[in-house]
Amino acid sequence: MYLLLILIMVASAAVQWRLRSKFKEYGQVGLRANLSGREVAAKMLADHGIYDVQITSTDGSLTDHYDPTNKTVNLSADVYNERSVAAAAVAAHECGHAVQHAQAYSFLKFRSAMVPALSAVSKFMPFILLAGIFMIRTSVIPLGIGIALFALTTLFSFVTLPVEFDASSRALAWMDRSGVVTTQEHAGAKDALRWAAMTYVVAALSSLATLLYYVSIFLGGSRRN
Repeated sequence: MYLLLILIMVASAAVQWRLRSKFKEYGQVGLRANLSGREVAAKMLADHGIYDVQITSTDGSLTDHYDPTNKTVNLSADVYNERSVAAAAVAAHECGHAVQHAQAYSFLKFRSAMVPALSAVSKFMPFILLAGIFMIRTSVIPLGIGIALFALTTLFSFVTLPVEFDASSRALAWMDRSGVVTTQEHAGAKDALRWAAMTYVVAALSSLATLLYYVSIFLGGSRRN
């Protein structure tokens, strides 16, 4: 189990490095359509008949996200202003989430419904897990409760996967239809989004491995008790 956790940690670091490398590479490839990330986002939203979503610039790198609570596509400063393949890919991907929201995509609705519960759980779950491990010799109940709560976060990680893959698929299909990218630029955008998606895959596997680790401790304590 420890070896599995170490391998996933190494894989996570490798994927993050590769992701940043890819975005740096495609961030230097100019978009023939000469549209900034903000302009790409605005065009994709308009093409889907979405006019109630605001496009904003946010601090940081790779901090781009769509917020369904206030209907905002939040793009990092580089993506917002740049006219590159990477910026177009990210902007279109985040707008893919806005399209999912507008069309009531089931996995996005499910994930959004989980957020309030997970926000509350995340505040005290680590303490319950820690207490459960310390109390394992006397009772497995606290750890069992902690495992049940952690299982929700693992489920959330796996529900996120179809949401992210679908947003990328929508983005790439729209970029093709709209002529925003050339064939070569499309290949670069697809490659960048593939590595972005891999970060979610590794995160989900890491969460699952951690859950199994806690379960193994729980089973060991059950046998001793």
